[in-house]
Amino acid sequence: MAADKQETWNATRLPDLTGRTAVVTGANSGIGLTAATALAAAGAHVVFAVRDPRRGEAAARTVNGSAEVRRLDLADLSSVREFAAGWDGRPLDLLINNAGVMMVPQGRTADGFEMQFGTNHLGHFALTNLLLPYITDRVVTVSSGAHRMGDGEIHFDDLQLAGGYGPMRAYAQSKLANLLFTLELQRRLGESGSRVRALAAHPGYAATNLQSHASSRAALFFMKIGNRFFAQDDRAGALPTLYAASQDLPGASYVGPDGRGEFRGAPTLVGRSAAASDSVAARRLWVASEELTGVRFPEGVAAAA
Repeated sequence: MAADKQETWNATRLPDLTGRTAVVTGANSGIGLTAATALAAAGAHVVFAVRDPRRGEAAARTVNGSAEVRRLDLADLSSVREFAAGWDGRPLDLLINNAGVMMVPQGRTADGFEMQFGTNHLGHFALTNLLLPYITDRVVTVSSGAHRMGDGEIHFDDLQLAGGYGPMRAYAQSKLANLLFTLELQRRLGESGSRVRALAAHPGYAATNLQSHASSRAALFFMKIGNRFFAQDDRAGALPTLYAASQDLPGASYVGPDGRGEFRGAPTLVGRSAAASDSVAARRLWVASEELTGVRFPEGVAAAA
């Protein structure tokens, strides 16, 4: 059940997760590593799904608990398919779609997608659907308050932003896509009779290495100032993810910090933009994502769960 006093909730209040398995993408640093560490400490077996296995192994050695490392490059659908094909069939209780890139210079994934949309949304879209036959409890996808920024919409006529790339515009679209993905995934799970839940979370303003890859020196400078004086640390930034991963919350819930502007604070249910609540856009994005990735919602999900 959800904690009665959300303002005091922290990672020490995680339930006993002994015997459960979790996959955390981007678990080698920042919020991903903090979340993976907390889950392992609570008894879960945690799979570090990371692009660089050497960095993943170094991170996994810092964890007090059961962990393993598997390679996953979300910017390459062949890697996503390889990761899913290599799953050994054991039940997967929890998938945390955490990895991402933020405000990077214009670039393309291995499959030709705009880097932020391709990594943050399409990579996780494909991974989730390929692993869904094994998932027994929930999928938590990390979004951002930045989903309200940029143009505040999905550019269905130009998903790759070829006609006008901007680092924040692209990042905002990818984070809005995360929320619409969660909304439509939950609808499909419910329609199929599955007990699996889809939830989303955002860390607020958390100081991590995600901000170290911005597209300009000016952006890097302002992020460095913000990290030093306004941001919370990665331990606090991971709490919304852990709360969404462990508490008895309705499907499609969105968790973030309870402080002013949702920049920092204890985890609680938070609101989202009208665009992020648009069920028609969510279905349209799902169909477009299926066409782009070649991955579809699997049959027999209810029976597996």
